[in-house]
Amino acid sequence: MQPIRSSKALEQDLSLATAYLGRIAVTPAADLLDSPTMTIARDGTLRVAYAPFDHIARNARIVIVGITPGRAQALNALLAARNVTERAGHVPEALAEAKLTGSFSGPLRANLIAMLDAIGVAKTLGVETMAEVFRPGSQDVHFTSALRYPVFVNGQNYNGAPDMLKTPLLRQMVETHLAEEARMLPDALWLPLGPRPEAALRHLAGQGLLDRKKILSGLPHPSGANAERVAVFLGRKPPELASRQTNPAKLLSAFKVLSAQIAALKGASV
Repeated sequence: MQPIRSSKALEQDLSLATAYLGRIAVTPAADLLDSPTMTIARDGTLRVAYAPFDHIARNARIVIVGITPGRAQALNALLAARNVTERAGHVPEALAEAKLTGSFSGPLRANLIAMLDAIGVAKTLGVETMAEVFRPGSQDVHFTSALRYPVFVNGQNYNGAPDMLKTPLLRQMVETHLAEEARMLPDALWLPLGPRPEAALRHLAGQGLLDRKKILSGLPHPSGANAERVAVFLGRKPPELASRQTNPAKLLSAFKVLSAQIAALKGASV
């Protein structure tokens, strides 16, 4: 197992971003996601397109990990990067501005902040509330995906099938792009949003690229569609009143485990 390396000695590989940002400027907006010139790789029904999600917040103290950027999110990022390049902006500037389109907002952000505060993450990071960490333009939080670039299956957003770790093309993305971020942010807390991002992080932990103790597993997804699970997790809804599909016992167990995990990390840092 390789030791976790310090981020200070690492530089990010921006060669892929540099190559594709040049293509964004000459590709019609309607074709930005579907043009062959914007395709990174194909494998059967799988297609990986380029979208500028390369920026890494090097000072981040918490990393939020989804599955892969969706079509709408990717297109917004492409258009944002295009605007910067048309103003003769530099590659890092274009990537940073494009990445802002991936930041959580509205109820999603509110739910995430409430749950992280409830398990003690804010105190561990030395702030009153995680709202301070998630403030607009913050460099304390890094948003990413297990699969950095948008993946489509038969033209539709990838939803976890086929299994990314059992599919060579997707596994290579995890072991290349997500691994790069893990090497650069070894001291951050890593929050996977769902079982598939969690599996990707645990895979990298198995390779010695992440500390398992810093992977916060079990937090319910903060989306509005998950409102009942979030309410049970936060103690806002009695578990006996929750629907069977919510699985309140699992949520309550996750709350206890995460709270203890955060407390242990805080104690270790004192």
